[in-house]
Amino acid sequence: MNTYPFTFAGAELVARPSGALHWPEAGLLCVSDLHLGKSARQARRNGVQLPPYDVEDTLARLEAEVEATQARVVICLGDSFDDLQAFEALPPAALDWITRLQAGRRWIWIEGNHDPGPVALAGDHLAQFRHGGLSFRHIAGDAAGEVSGHYHPKLRLRAGSRACFLVDAQRLIMPAFGTYTGGLRCDDPALDRLMGDGALAILTGARALAVPMRQNRSGRAASRRGR
Repeated sequence: MNTYPFTFAGAELVARPSGALHWPEAGLLCVSDLHLGKSARQARRNGVQLPPYDVEDTLARLEAEVEATQARVVICLGDSFDDLQAFEALPPAALDWITRLQAGRRWIWIEGNHDPGPVALAGDHLAQFRHGGLSFRHIAGDAAGEVSGHYHPKLRLRAGSRACFLVDAQRLIMPAFGTYTGGLRCDDPALDRLMGDGALAILTGARALAVPMRQNRSGRAASRRGR
């Protein structure tokens, strides 16, 4: 199988190669940092012209995940839109597509730092959501069993880098799902201080593959340095 099943805070979860998180027992699918409308925002703010296909590609991949998992609950874990103007500029076809995806299931929009206000779409608009032993929010805090996004973690490899989940005993940080999203390397201090000893990076791509978050470099042990 191309997925990576693991246990976190007592929940049996599945990291999918796309960067989506599946909780089969709860019928729940979670994605983070869609950043819909990023190409339009980049053009508006600094004149950078990216091919304007990010919305269609992101929604197509999200639809594939919803269909593959038959999720009854979908959580978008913040920064679903690159900003509120990007949301307002979405074409009607994209809004209709989102409405079709929402039909027949509970849809939860978690507020992010790019989209802090509620938007005019169906679904629950929440600062955070708790189910069972898991707590879903955009930016990592101090709660045990916390699933968050925001940092777009990527692990550096010999041939470039790859988006990844980060997981330790207390928290799980999601990769960005959006098509035009950069990332923060796992050895960045912001992520290093968040993740505990033994943290795993679950790589996305052709298949989900778990490796130690802290790789040996220059003979240094992969154990975490003191907080």
